[in-house]
Amino acid sequence: MTFLQIFGYAASVVVAVSLTMSSIVRLRIINLVGATCFSTYGFLIGAYPVFFLNGFIALIDIYYLLQIFGAQEYFRVLEVETTSEYLDYFLKFHAKEISKFIPSFKFEPNDNYHVMFVLRDTIPAGLVISEYLNQNVIYMKLDFAIPGFRDFKMGKYVFAEIFRRRNVKKIYSDSGNKKHERYLKKMGFVKSEYNSKPVYCLEVI
Repeated sequence: MTFLQIFGYAASVVVAVSLTMSSIVRLRIINLVGATCFSTYGFLIGAYPVFFLNGFIALIDIYYLLQIFGAQEYFRVLEVETTSEYLDYFLKFHAKEISKFIPSFKFEPNDNYHVMFVLRDTIPAGLVISEYLNQNVIYMKLDFAIPGFRDFKMGKYVFAEIFRRRNVKKIYSDSGNKKHERYLKKMGFVKSEYNSKPVYCLEVI
């Protein structure tokens, strides 16, 4: 195989991989890279339909990425009781996804539990369930964003605004799977311990 053929196959693989992404932002970025490479491949081999089609796809990706990063989004939290019927439905509907990211999660609320949905432009994009250990320290039992909203914006809003506004100084969280660990690190969590158990911890400044 020539280098050009390998380049073409690689571009096809990147486009295919982009379609497996649950995050819209990640899908658009990876698809942009793949479409740009595939368009270049089409131009180099003289396959102009391939060149124009993938060039057009790349332009569409750029357009939507500009829309995503440039759009003004509105966040707010909606607090609900632990006995909420919608909460129960949400947890059951997303049970498989939740267990994939945080296998240790079990919903066993007590009087110190706090539940809030995070709304993005009125859409319930995520759910945060915390247990208050004291007035300034919480153990975050669940921090879950539905597919399509996993771009860290929700986490930044919750940790940088909501918990800080409520005078929370320290947040503990289970590690979850590798993806969830990367998310926690991105949010500023570091490895720590709680009751001799390995966890992640965030000092809210």
